[in-house]
Amino acid sequence: MNLNQVTLTVMNMGESTEFYRRLGFLQIVDTPHYARFACPDKGATFSLSLAETNTQTNTHNKLSNGTTIYFEHEELDAWVAEVQQRGIQFEQLPTDQSYLWREASLVDPSGNNIKLYWAGENRLNPPWRIEKKYQA
Repeated sequence: MNLNQVTLTVMNMGESTEFYRRLGFLQIVDTPHYARFACPDKGATFSLSLAETNTQTNTHNKLSNGTTIYFEHEELDAWVAEVQQRGIQFEQLPTDQSYLWREASLVDPSGNNIKLYWAGENRLNPPWRIEKKYQA
């Protein structure tokens, strides 16, 4: 099995699709309520779905959720510098983390948390890796 895609809820489809294109993703579906993007490498996709009018937001009219989406890039620092030149603001520039990933943090126009990162071998094989399978 493999993960197909993740769908993020957004408040403004036009503003959100423009934001993700500025990050460097290729938009492959465009409707008033749904958009899908292809990642530049390896064919992964993700999508955006327009929030319904009764979606819970915070005081800044941003979505109230704890979801974070991660996008991996081997040349993280260069990628961050490139998208900064396109006007993207970061909450945290690339920083080495204690869990052996290098991460930058930002928030999309709807308040979704985004991490741009590079973990290399540590993504699937950290030094503390365990293997547990379901046993009936």
